[in-house]
Amino acid sequence: MKNLNTKRFALALFAVFAVCFLVVAFGKGATVSDVWGAISVAYQTIPIVLAVCAFFVSYAWRWRIFSGWLVPFPDLNGTWHGKIQTTWRDPSTGVVPPPIPVMLTIKQSFTRLSCVMRTAEMTSHSFLADFWLDEDEQVRKLGYSYRSSPLPTVRDRSQPHEGTAVFEIVGNPATKLKGVYWSDRKTTGEVTLDFVDRKQQDEYLGSLGEHPVSSKNGEDKKNQ
Repeated sequence: MKNLNTKRFALALFAVFAVCFLVVAFGKGATVSDVWGAISVAYQTIPIVLAVCAFFVSYAWRWRIFSGWLVPFPDLNGTWHGKIQTTWRDPSTGVVPPPIPVMLTIKQSFTRLSCVMRTAEMTSHSFLADFWLDEDEQVRKLGYSYRSSPLPTVRDRSQPHEGTAVFEIVGNPATKLKGVYWSDRKTTGEVTLDFVDRKQQDEYLGSLGEHPVSSKNGEDKKNQ
């Protein structure tokens, strides 16, 4: 949808409608003047329909009145804070680190969805994201694949990588995301996030806390 030329698509849709309309009208014995008058009215109506559609796609899809029956997916726009519990073990100690503070920002429109996850050591951007919704099976999930870019200062132990995260959407409206991730570094883990604000933060907040591995390394250096 992001590469769709809306104007051309609308004109093509009208052309298809006009041809089908002519076939049905003449098939029922309508006169040329009747058909031309009807097409003229239809053509004048198109800008109004497009304006209504544009307003809906830009703003109104978020309104709760449309939730469920017309808009099947929830509005997850905003900033989410939480923790990552990795299964990775520190090769020097064999110990699994404590939970990692994390921030997720979601930018969502009616046709697009992107996710950016940040910790004190890395930023990951989604390149494929979508919902998995099945009311009959009671499934409400968000899934996305991502590319992660750790800070240059930690790349001796944390290389750039790709992975996938899948979250269960909790609440209506959504207030919590609970899920798992796995990556091509053969790491896995659990992620829990709570909704914070509709504003999308573009920088990791230091108040959330340091990465536990970085914090531990800093303490070790102090004690040397």
